[in-house]
Amino acid sequence: MARIIGIANQKGGVGKTTSAINIAASLAVLEYRTLLIDADPQANSSSGLGIDVENVTIGTYQILEHSNKAEEAIVTSTAPNVDVIPAHIDLVAIELELVDKENREYMLKVALESIKDKYDYILIDCAPSLGLLTLNALTAADSVIIPIQCEYFALEGLGKLLNTIKSVQKIHNLNLDIEGLLLTMFDSRLRLSNQVVEEVQKHFNDMVFETIIQRNVKLSEAPSYGESIINYDATSKGANNYLRLAEEIIKKNRISLEGVQKVYKYCLATNQFINPLNELLDYDLRERGVTAVTKVFEINNLHVRISELSGIDLIIVNYEPLADMQ
Repeated sequence: MARIIGIANQKGGVGKTTSAINIAASLAVLEYRTLLIDADPQANSSSGLGIDVENVTIGTYQILEHSNKAEEAIVTSTAPNVDVIPAHIDLVAIELELVDKENREYMLKVALESIKDKYDYILIDCAPSLGLLTLNALTAADSVIIPIQCEYFALEGLGKLLNTIKSVQKIHNLNLDIEGLLLTMFDSRLRLSNQVVEEVQKHFNDMVFETIIQRNVKLSEAPSYGESIINYDATSKGANNYLRLAEEIIKKNRISLEGVQKVYKYCLATNQFINPLNELLDYDLRERGVTAVTKVFEINNLHVRISELSGIDLIIVNYEPLADMQ
């Protein structure tokens, strides 16, 4: 089941669309099935991957309106292994169309249910606003990446965005997580850029990605050719930055031994072991995406089977003493 990641910042010009395109392309190069959803009326993610936005007849507008299924909107892009649900300028009117609809915040979430199993990662390039389009993206997402330009004014709206995310977590999407803060357009020659990096890392600590996207001419040129930086110049500094970022995202989303130990201790303390898997499925967790036992770890002489949940951490499904297994 896909991990859905929104890429959001209500401030424009922070590298949001550039990051959406190139994270998608980098994940695809690392052999992960990737879908990019363009939820920005400017449609730059679509044109940046070689799609003629003037001829888009089925796209994000139609799937938000539920007049077409998500499968019908998917098109191939110039980036290998990357599919796109494109946008069109008509998307600017979707907020007016949805304002009177019931459950208008969940329209994208519902639309994506039918295609989640076909991809490993689904990225959503959000509009530079905190309106209904962005709210739909955050409600559908498992996590959100927040690009921050290494400039003073880029920090000004961060607090407002974080408050919006908190509101979404409370009302619409309890499991929404912050995937990370991504520092972009970094120029090591500028004192201000270095100061912004220091301030963000100081205040947000582990929430900040280790990878920093540096200013790079090739990154600016690639969209004009309708290509990702991986296709345009795989040897460039920008390509290297985004590949490292993709690896960091994959690593963060892998099931780690530490994560299992943490959940194991919680389950042990609360006596919430569930055995076997079909009992877990009957345990009011069916809607949360429990699908299958995925990994086996050995912890403190216990044989621990775990199941990965969509948008949640982990639940211990079964445990047995190792001696009994041998």
